[in-house]
Amino acid sequence: MRKTIKILGVNFDRTTEKEALEKIGKWLEPGFHLFKKHIIVTPNPEILLAAQKDEKYQRILNKADLSIPDGIGILWASKFNDIIKSNDSKIKKFSKWLVSLSLIPFSKGYIRSVLPERITGVDLMKKICRLAAENASKVFLLGAEEGIAELAAEKLAKRYPGLQIVGTYAGTPKIKHERTISELINAVKPDILFVAYGAPEQEKWISRNYKSIPSLKIAMGVGGAFDFISGVRRRAPVIMQKTGLEWLYRLCKQPSRIKRIVNATIMFPVKVFKKH
Repeated sequence: MRKTIKILGVNFDRTTEKEALEKIGKWLEPGFHLFKKHIIVTPNPEILLAAQKDEKYQRILNKADLSIPDGIGILWASKFNDIIKSNDSKIKKFSKWLVSLSLIPFSKGYIRSVLPERITGVDLMKKICRLAAENASKVFLLGAEEGIAELAAEKLAKRYPGLQIVGTYAGTPKIKHERTISELINAVKPDILFVAYGAPEQEKWISRNYKSIPSLKIAMGVGGAFDFISGVRRRAPVIMQKTGLEWLYRLCKQPSRIKRIVNATIMFPVKVFKKH
């Protein structure tokens, strides 16, 4: 039975990476839930803030078959929601909020007691590609800047021998282009579709179009995953990823992201606190 929790109205699966991959592997098995398509989402703090202002987007996220936390902030919010009691005073709630936030870089186990793991979209995408290579599933990469998907496909093919990437296309998430893109995808009949248009456009594109692609078994929005896989952009050092300081690395590398970083590191925790 699927076990989920809600954070700011959005569902998250209480699952480990291993359990998630076992489930995805079953979805890719021949004949499993014949004609059933599965949607995977990986909400992060920014996505949850966007969903607060867009009920349609929130419904799309909550219809997904698998919702994976992409962000240390999501793990923190699951823990904070768990330790808050209805009869706590405002001062006590604020103290718990402040202490729980301060423990993020120092106590790996503390914030993982409700949602066990942060699983980034790019890491999950790569591991799904590994599964695809093992069972001969066909993959299509849609989105990112011109040429990036092709470069990502080359890197993935080298990393996972036997992986069948049957098509790549940049395109746009505009509704007027959807028919052309769907026809292009249908021509190669992929089992798995990765869409890199960024949130919320990628999830909305999948919601509008996945039914018109009969061969699909899995569709997933992957944000900037193609950029990372292709090598166009570098990820933060592993230690910064594990301690929740990836935002600091991104700020140093891309100062233009400051608004997004403020949303994830300040506005999101404040929003979670105010919900109580």
